[in-house]
Amino acid sequence: MANKILIVDDAAFMRMMIKDILTKNGFDVVGEAADGSQAVDKYKELKPDLVTMDITMPEKDGIAALKEIKSMDAGAKIIMCSAMGQQAMVIDAIQAGAKDFIVKPFQADRVIEAIQKALS
Repeated sequence: MANKILIVDDAAFMRMMIKDILTKNGFDVVGEAADGSQAVDKYKELKPDLVTMDITMPEKDGIAALKEIKSMDAGAKIIMCSAMGQQAMVIDAIQAGAKDFIVKPFQADRVIEAIQKALS
């Protein structure tokens, strides 16, 4: 059975890019969210196997959403997505429980590698 993945990014274009990479590689994208608040709600509703989470978003950023999801489900698997130059935030995210991070612009093989590693 395909792993269920929730994609969280405030940019629709980025969500589309990740979704394209994932579906081509046999993953099941069960939902999308445009900010951290939506991410938490969708996580509760969909119970995905893994979440790709953008760090910088309006309303609630990815790190706040990560912490909230981890407090509800300690076993949640979340991979952070960030642009170059956000190293400090990436470190915060890893300390808060993120499994890995992917740098934008996305490279398909790196995305798949990170997801497979987090799910194994």
